[in-house]
Amino acid sequence: MGPLLFVVYTNDIDEQIVSKILKFADDTKMYHIVQSPKDIETLQSDLHTLVAWSKDWQMLFNTDKCKVLHFCFNNSHIDYSMDGVKLQLVKEENDLGVTVSANMKWERQCIEAVKKANKMLGLIIRKFQDKSKDTVMPLYKSLVRPHQEHCCQLWSLYLSNDINLIEGVQRLKGH
Repeated sequence: MGPLLFVVYTNDIDEQIVSKILKFADDTKMYHIVQSPKDIETLQSDLHTLVAWSKDWQMLFNTDKCKVLHFCFNNSHIDYSMDGVKLQLVKEENDLGVTVSANMKWERQCIEAVKKANKMLGLIIRKFQDKSKDTVMPLYKSLVRPHQEHCCQLWSLYLSNDINLIEGVQRLKGH
């Protein structure tokens, strides 16, 4: 019942917001295409509206966890604030296990996926005596591949370096 009540409680958070809002559980993201000073004002005004909503409903945002991620190279990297606190400007952010970078490349995501996959592969190699295909393949498919494929629809690989990095785990499996 708790999650349902939370959704009902926060359902009106975006009623007076011009920018787009994404909500998942207790996580809220707001984004807006900024091409002019008016767009900057709109985004900052929406942040003020969110703060006012949070005070009205006594569900304050943790501004230490609120961050700004600018996409594109010609972005003016404007500072934004919530409740008088300047929001931290970041070049990448981990969101639900996916690392999103300002340059929209997925190198960091690939590196993290390979680290996790190799960790699980090492565990399989160390802990299982039987290294037959009938034993290793189900373990590989259930313990290693999920790390390589987590949200891959979002961060599909297109750079050969990233592809080689991910495929390197499979090549390692053969040894």
